[in-house]
Amino acid sequence: IQASLEVTAQYCSQELDQYGQCVAAKPELWHRDCHPLKMSIARCTSSHPIIHQNLQVCAEPFEAFEECLRLNEAAVGNCVKHVGHFLQCADQVQPPSSPTTGEAQPLPAS
Repeated sequence: IQASLEVTAQYCSQELDQYGQCVAAKPELWHRDCHPLKMSIARCTSSHPIIHQNLQVCAEPFEAFEECLRLNEAAVGNCVKHVGHFLQCADQVQPPSSPTTGEAQPLPAS
């Protein structure tokens, strides 16, 4: 997940800043009024392979975490165990490899 956060901060900082400013400016209505900015962060991050890979490999713990959040809106602290399982999984995900197989290729004869 650290890599996902770094990708988000590096490539989507403008979207994050705009969303943060909106949330701070509209404490009562941010859920509704800042939704388009939240979606712009999602569009930005969805274009990066490491985030896709984390959500594919760790889909089960992520879904359990989301379900816990839905059931505990007033007490999200009850979901610490769930987020921990997802983060543990995501930390073990390797970034997508380059198009090569990663095996050593013979050097061309000169």
